[in-house]
Amino acid sequence: MITIENAARKRLEAGELAIGVGVRQARTVDVGKAMKTAGFDWLFIDMEHGAIDLDAATQIAVAAQDAGITPIVRVPGFEHYLASRALDGGALGIVFPHVDDAATAARLASYCRFPPDGKRSMTGALPQVGFASHPIGEMARAVNAATLVVVMLETPQAIDNAEAIAAVPGVDALLIGTNDLCAEMGIPGEFSHDRVLAAYDKVVAACRAQGKHPGMGGVYTPQLIERYVARGMRLILAGSDFAFMMAGARAQAAAVRAMAK
Repeated sequence: MITIENAARKRLEAGELAIGVGVRQARTVDVGKAMKTAGFDWLFIDMEHGAIDLDAATQIAVAAQDAGITPIVRVPGFEHYLASRALDGGALGIVFPHVDDAATAARLASYCRFPPDGKRSMTGALPQVGFASHPIGEMARAVNAATLVVVMLETPQAIDNAEAIAAVPGVDALLIGTNDLCAEMGIPGEFSHDRVLAAYDKVVAACRAQGKHPGMGGVYTPQLIERYVARGMRLILAGSDFAFMMAGARAQAAAVRAMAK
Protein backbone atom coordinates (compact mmCIF):
# COMPACT_ATOMS: atom_id res chain seq x y z
CA MET A 1 0.00 0.00 0.00
CA ILE A 2 1.34 3.42 -0.99
CA THR A 3 1.37 6.10 1.70
CA ILE A 4 1.87 9.74 0.75
CA GLU A 5 2.25 12.15 3.65
CA ASN A 6 0.34 15.42 3.34
CA ALA A 7 0.81 17.30 6.60
CA ALA A 8 -1.81 19.95 5.80
CA ARG A 9 -4.47 17.40 4.85
CA LYS A 10 -3.70 15.35 7.96
CA ARG A 11 -4.24 18.36 10.22
CA LEU A 12 -7.43 19.37 8.43
CA GLU A 13 -8.89 15.88 8.65
CA ALA A 14 -8.12 15.88 12.37
CA GLY A 15 -10.06 19.13 12.78
CA GLU A 16 -6.91 21.11 13.50
CA LEU A 17 -5.54 24.29 11.98
CA ALA A 18 -3.33 23.86 8.92
CA ILE A 19 -1.13 26.95 8.91
CA GLY A 20 0.45 28.09 5.64
CA VAL A 21 3.01 30.64 4.54
CA GLY A 22 3.12 32.42 1.21
CA VAL A 23 6.28 31.87 -0.83
CA ARG A 24 7.02 34.53 -3.41
CA GLN A 25 10.49 35.95 -2.74
CA ALA A 26 12.27 32.93 -1.24
CA ARG A 27 12.94 30.90 -4.36
CA THR A 28 15.54 28.44 -3.13
CA VAL A 29 14.72 24.90 -2.07
CA ASP A 30 15.66 25.44 1.57
CA VAL A 31 12.55 27.56 2.20
CA GLY A 32 10.45 24.47 2.92
CA LYS A 33 12.75 23.20 5.63
CA ALA A 34 13.05 26.70 7.10
CA MET A 35 9.28 27.21 7.25
CA LYS A 36 8.79 23.72 8.70
CA THR A 37 11.21 24.66 11.48
CA ALA A 38 9.31 27.93 11.95
CA GLY A 39 6.14 25.93 12.62
CA PHE A 40 4.16 26.01 9.39
CA ASP A 41 2.31 23.06 7.85
CA TRP A 42 2.16 24.07 4.19
CA LEU A 43 3.71 26.33 1.60
CA PHE A 44 1.55 28.57 -0.59
CA ILE A 45 3.88 28.69 -3.59
CA ASP A 46 2.59 31.67 -5.52
CA MET A 47 2.73 31.60 -9.31
CA GLU A 48 -0.11 34.11 -9.67
CA HIS A 49 1.57 37.13 -8.12
CA GLY A 50 5.32 37.46 -8.46
CA ALA A 51 7.95 35.91 -10.68
CA ILE A 52 8.11 32.30 -9.48
CA ASP A 53 8.02 30.05 -12.53
CA LEU A 54 7.19 26.37 -12.84
CA ASP A 55 10.79 25.27 -12.55
CA ALA A 56 11.32 27.08 -9.24
CA ALA A 57 7.90 26.02 -7.93
CA THR A 58 8.48 22.32 -8.54
CA GLN A 59 12.02 22.34 -7.14
CA ILE A 60 10.69 23.97 -3.96
CA ALA A 61 7.84 21.43 -3.91
CA VAL A 62 10.07 18.35 -4.12
CA ALA A 63 12.33 19.62 -1.34
CA ALA A 64 9.31 20.55 0.78
CA GLN A 65 7.98 16.99 0.59
CA ASP A 66 11.21 15.67 2.04
CA ALA A 67 11.11 18.33 4.77
CA GLY A 68 7.60 17.25 5.81
CA ILE A 69 5.81 20.45 4.85
CA THR A 70 3.05 20.34 2.22
CA PRO A 71 3.78 22.17 -1.05
CA ILE A 72 0.66 23.76 -2.54
CA VAL A 73 0.99 25.82 -5.72
CA ARG A 74 -1.30 28.71 -6.59
CA VAL A 75 -1.52 28.65 -10.36
CA PRO A 76 -2.09 31.86 -12.33
CA GLY A 77 -5.01 30.68 -14.46
CA PHE A 78 -7.48 28.00 -15.43
CA GLU A 79 -5.54 26.20 -18.19
CA HIS A 80 -5.34 22.53 -17.31
CA TYR A 81 -1.60 22.27 -17.88
CA LEU A 82 -0.83 24.86 -15.21
CA ALA A 83 -2.24 22.54 -12.55
CA SER A 84 -1.17 19.22 -14.05
CA ARG A 85 2.45 20.25 -14.61
CA ALA A 86 2.76 21.60 -11.07
CA LEU A 87 1.35 18.33 -9.71
CA ASP A 88 3.57 16.23 -11.97
CA GLY A 89 6.52 18.26 -10.69
CA GLY A 90 5.86 17.61 -7.01
CA ALA A 91 3.02 19.75 -5.67
CA LEU A 92 0.64 18.07 -3.23
CA GLY A 93 -2.09 20.58 -3.86
CA ILE A 94 -3.29 23.31 -6.18
CA VAL A 95 -4.92 26.64 -5.37
CA PHE A 96 -7.09 28.06 -8.13
CA PRO A 97 -7.76 31.81 -7.82
CA HIS A 98 -10.97 33.63 -8.76
CA VAL A 99 -13.44 30.74 -8.81
CA ASP A 100 -16.95 32.16 -8.97
CA ASP A 101 -19.24 29.18 -9.62
CA ALA A 102 -19.65 25.45 -9.22
CA ALA A 103 -19.23 24.62 -12.92
CA THR A 104 -15.81 26.26 -12.96
CA ALA A 105 -14.85 24.54 -9.71
CA ALA A 106 -15.84 21.14 -11.11
CA ARG A 107 -13.79 21.65 -14.27
CA LEU A 108 -10.72 22.75 -12.32
CA ALA A 109 -10.98 19.92 -9.80
CA SER A 110 -11.06 17.41 -12.66
CA TYR A 111 -7.64 18.62 -13.80
CA CYS A 112 -6.07 17.56 -10.50
CA ARG A 113 -7.03 13.90 -10.14
CA PHE A 114 -6.49 10.82 -12.23
CA PRO A 115 -9.48 8.85 -13.57
CA PRO A 116 -11.97 7.79 -12.40
CA ASP A 117 -11.99 10.78 -10.05
CA GLY A 118 -10.91 13.33 -12.65
CA LYS A 119 -9.35 13.95 -16.04
CA ARG A 120 -5.68 14.37 -15.12
CA SER A 121 -3.39 12.80 -17.68
CA MET A 122 -1.52 9.74 -16.43
CA THR A 123 2.24 9.99 -16.12
CA GLY A 124 5.11 8.16 -14.45
CA ALA A 125 8.13 9.03 -12.30
CA LEU A 126 6.19 11.06 -9.76
CA PRO A 127 8.10 12.70 -6.90
CA GLN A 128 5.11 12.20 -4.58
CA VAL A 129 5.93 8.45 -4.54
CA GLY A 130 9.69 8.91 -4.51
CA PHE A 131 9.91 8.15 -8.24
CA ALA A 132 9.29 4.48 -7.41
CA SER A 133 7.45 2.22 -9.82
CA HIS A 134 4.01 1.08 -8.67
CA PRO A 135 0.96 -0.48 -10.29
CA ILE A 136 -0.72 2.41 -12.08
CA GLY A 137 -4.11 2.01 -10.42
CA GLU A 138 -2.60 1.85 -6.94
CA MET A 139 -0.42 4.88 -7.61
CA ALA A 140 -3.34 6.88 -9.00
CA ARG A 141 -5.50 6.18 -5.97
CA ALA A 142 -2.75 7.19 -3.56
CA VAL A 143 -1.91 10.41 -5.37
CA ASN A 144 -5.58 11.32 -5.75
CA ALA A 145 -6.13 10.81 -2.02
CA ALA A 146 -3.12 12.93 -1.06
CA THR A 147 -3.85 15.87 -3.37
CA LEU A 148 -5.57 18.98 -2.00
CA VAL A 149 -7.70 21.03 -4.37
CA VAL A 150 -8.35 24.53 -3.05
CA VAL A 151 -10.56 27.08 -4.80
CA MET A 152 -10.41 30.75 -3.92
CA LEU A 153 -13.60 32.75 -3.46
CA GLU A 154 -12.80 36.40 -4.13
CA THR A 155 -16.03 38.05 -5.27
CA PRO A 156 -19.57 38.50 -3.90
CA GLN A 157 -20.73 36.15 -6.66
CA ALA A 158 -18.41 33.44 -5.39
CA ILE A 159 -19.66 33.91 -1.83
CA ASP A 160 -23.26 33.67 -3.04
CA ASN A 161 -22.35 30.38 -4.73
CA ALA A 162 -20.38 29.00 -1.77
CA GLU A 163 -22.78 26.17 -1.00
CA ALA A 164 -22.87 24.96 -4.61
CA ILE A 165 -19.08 25.21 -4.90
CA ALA A 166 -18.59 23.29 -1.65
CA ALA A 167 -20.82 20.53 -3.00
CA VAL A 168 -18.53 19.89 -5.97
CA PRO A 169 -16.84 16.47 -5.76
CA GLY A 170 -13.07 16.81 -5.82
CA VAL A 171 -12.97 20.25 -4.20
CA ASP A 172 -11.38 19.94 -0.77
CA ALA A 173 -11.27 23.51 0.51
CA LEU A 174 -12.79 26.92 -0.11
CA LEU A 175 -10.34 29.71 0.67
CA ILE A 176 -11.59 33.28 0.92
CA GLY A 177 -9.26 35.77 -0.75
CA THR A 178 -10.20 38.54 1.63
CA ASN A 179 -8.20 41.33 0.02
CA ASP A 180 -9.80 40.91 -3.41
CA LEU A 181 -13.19 40.23 -1.85
CA CYS A 182 -13.09 43.52 0.03
CA ALA A 183 -12.05 45.36 -3.13
CA GLU A 184 -14.90 43.75 -5.09
CA MET A 185 -17.34 44.71 -2.33
CA GLY A 186 -16.23 48.34 -2.46
CA ILE A 187 -14.74 48.21 1.04
CA PRO A 188 -11.00 47.78 0.28
CA GLY A 189 -8.91 46.90 3.30
CA GLU A 190 -11.87 46.73 5.69
CA PHE A 191 -11.16 43.17 6.79
CA SER A 192 -13.31 43.39 9.91
CA HIS A 193 -16.39 44.76 8.12
CA ASP A 194 -19.73 43.12 8.91
CA ARG A 195 -20.10 42.09 5.25
CA VAL A 196 -16.79 40.26 5.43
CA LEU A 197 -17.86 38.56 8.64
CA ALA A 198 -21.07 37.44 6.94
CA ALA A 199 -19.09 36.09 3.98
CA TYR A 200 -16.85 34.09 6.30
CA ASP A 201 -19.87 32.66 8.12
CA LYS A 202 -21.50 31.69 4.82
CA VAL A 203 -18.39 29.85 3.61
CA VAL A 204 -17.86 28.09 6.93
CA ALA A 205 -21.48 26.91 6.93
CA ALA A 206 -21.24 25.70 3.33
CA CYS A 207 -18.06 23.76 4.10
CA ARG A 208 -19.51 22.18 7.22
CA ALA A 209 -22.61 21.09 5.31
CA GLN A 210 -20.51 19.40 2.62
CA GLY A 211 -17.59 18.08 4.67
CA LYS A 212 -15.09 20.51 3.13
CA HIS A 213 -12.44 22.73 4.73
CA PRO A 214 -12.91 26.51 5.05
CA GLY A 215 -9.84 28.65 4.51
CA MET A 216 -8.71 32.25 4.63
CA GLY A 217 -6.02 34.46 3.14
CA GLY A 218 -5.35 38.18 3.01
CA VAL A 219 -5.90 38.73 6.74
CA TYR A 220 -2.66 38.63 8.70
CA THR A 221 -3.10 40.51 11.99
CA PRO A 222 -3.30 37.93 14.79
CA GLN A 223 -6.39 39.51 16.33
CA LEU A 224 -8.40 39.22 13.12
CA ILE A 225 -7.08 35.75 12.36
CA GLU A 226 -8.18 34.68 15.83
CA ARG A 227 -11.62 36.15 15.22
CA TYR A 228 -12.13 34.12 12.07
CA VAL A 229 -10.54 30.95 13.43
CA ALA A 230 -13.06 31.13 16.26
CA ARG A 231 -15.82 31.16 13.64
CA GLY A 232 -14.51 27.98 12.01
CA MET A 233 -11.68 28.78 9.61
CA ARG A 234 -9.15 25.95 9.44
CA LEU A 235 -6.91 26.32 6.35
CA ILE A 236 -5.04 29.46 7.34
CA LEU A 237 -2.67 31.41 5.13
CA ALA A 238 -0.93 33.21 7.96
CA GLY A 239 1.56 35.46 6.18
CA SER A 240 4.25 35.58 3.53
CA ASP A 241 8.00 35.38 3.22
CA PHE A 242 8.19 38.99 2.03
CA ALA A 243 6.09 40.35 4.88
CA PHE A 244 8.12 38.43 7.45
CA MET A 245 11.39 39.62 5.93
CA MET A 246 10.25 43.25 5.93
CA ALA A 247 8.95 43.09 9.50
CA GLY A 248 12.19 41.61 10.78
CA ALA A 249 14.32 43.99 8.73
CA ARG A 250 12.43 47.07 9.87
CA ALA A 251 12.63 46.02 13.52
CA GLN A 252 16.37 45.37 13.35
CA ALA A 253 17.12 48.57 11.44
CA ALA A 254 15.08 50.61 13.90
CA ALA A 255 16.73 48.97 16.90
CA VAL A 256 20.25 49.64 15.61
CA ARG A 257 19.38 53.17 14.46
CA ALA A 258 18.11 53.95 17.96
CA MET A 259 21.53 53.13 19.40
CA ALA A 260 22.89 56.39 18.03
CA LYS A 261 20.39 58.52 19.95
